[in-house]
Amino acid sequence: MSVLQQAPFPSPVSIVPDTEGWAKISFIGTRAFLLEAPGDFDLPNQKRIWALSHALATHGDVAEIVPGMTNVLVILKATPDNPEEVVRQLQHEWRRAQGIDLAGRQIEVPVTYGGEHATDLPALCNLSGLCDREVVRIHHEGIYRVFALGSAPGFGYLHGLDPRIHMPRKTVPSLKMARGCVTIGGMQTGVAVLTGPNGWNSIGFAELQMFDPEAATPALMAPGDTVRFLPERIEL
Repeated sequence: MSVLQQAPFPSPVSIVPDTEGWAKISFIGTRAFLLEAPGDFDLPNQKRIWALSHALATHGDVAEIVPGMTNVLVILKATPDNPEEVVRQLQHEWRRAQGIDLAGRQIEVPVTYGGEHATDLPALCNLSGLCDREVVRIHHEGIYRVFALGSAPGFGYLHGLDPRIHMPRKTVPSLKMARGCVTIGGMQTGVAVLTGPNGWNSIGFAELQMFDPEAATPALMAPGDTVRFLPERIEL
């Protein structure tokens, strides 16, 4: 990374503490750095991550940028001689990032709520104290933003889930959750893109394919997109 104008940064160590707005930066191997936004898991922080990702992509020493959920992984082309200086530069870029709003698409996902794939809906009702129809109503009335893609090809991490239906991920994952299951994991929601082990909680099913490797744009969702779930059928 190019040398940037210096500022009074905290002394760099392997992990920079999250204090007074400084990002937390961890060394991942010899040439990768994970920057995690301080503060809340929210859209303003994610907009700053998007802005930071765009800024870092212009640096000649950067090989790859991987934006995540209020974090970004920065992979350099070579192991830096002075990793502490890289930490200082990343902090500088984070402090000056103002946030950008990606111009995403509007995506509608038809869902069958309940039915054979809603294996975790009863547990969510027990946890929230809400009836199944109220859980479904709260979920499909939400407006969600795609923060990042990850975990599996084309899987979108969606922000905007109503706190009333937050549900922790399972301590023991389902071994064979079907592709297309509409799920809740903590404060996020999403659509499973692969059949297999999954620790999120399924409340319905969507036929719409989230990832097509043969398409010109394989992933249906992209960071910045807005997603609405449409109750095509309710089987409760």
